[in-house]
Order: sequence, then structure tokens, then C-alpha cells
Amino acid sequence: MFAIALRLKPDQDPYQELKALVAEKHIKAGVILSLVGSFKKASIRFANKEKADLLEGPFEIVSATGTIGMAGQHIHVGIADKEGRMIGGHLSPGSLIFTTCEVVVLDLSNEWTFERVLDSETGYPELKPIR
Repeated sequence: MFAIALRLKPDQDPYQELKALVAEKHIKAGVILSLVGSFKKASIRFANKEKADLLEGPFEIVSATGTIGMAGQHIHVGIADKEGRMIGGHLSPGSLIFTTCEVVVLDLSNEWTFERVLDSETGYPELKPIR
């Protein structure tokens, strides 16, 4: 296991940048340890909705967690507006960084592979960790 740290700059899409990181580093199994910064736009899919909403910021990225790998990524993010009100959901393509985003990912690929398999109960491709 080892950590990868990077900084995203204004107008980068964190969803797409994490996808590119996975491809570049051949990450078979990774966990987001930290994702902190700000959005000028946040693309978030809320619970039990089909499509993401594109929210106009700025927003502080208060928390994020998720799994990433060659088979896909599943990231939840919590953001706060200028009044401190928080919302959260699935990070989706289309978010844009406002000032910065500091990312730390733990690469577990030496011991794990994360696959995604369609689950007949949920109807979604769900995580299948393989050791």
C-alpha cells in the first residue's frame, strides 16, 4: 500500500482527474483518504435520483470518501455553501474546482482488486473486492 497525493487546480473536474489518475497509475483498488478544497460548480447525484444536479457555487469541500479502480469509482462528497449549509451525495462528472483541491489516495493494488458486478437486488454494479 502507498499513498498518492496531488493538487487539482481551478476548472479541473475532480471526477475526471481521479479517473485519469487511476488509468495513469494502473490503480486496481484505491481509497480516497482526503479530498479538500472548493468547487465553483458541483455535480452531485442525490439519493435515489437518476441524474446529477449541477449546483453553482462556490462551495467548500468538507468531506469525501470513496473507492476507485479500473472497474469504476464510487465517491461521496459533502459540501458547504457560504452560509455553512451542507449537502452531499455522489460526486459526478461536471464539477469544477474553484481555487484548489488537495487529493490523497491510498493505493491498495498490491493486495486488492476492486471489481464492479451487477447486483440483482440493487440493480447497480456493486463493489466486489478481490484479494
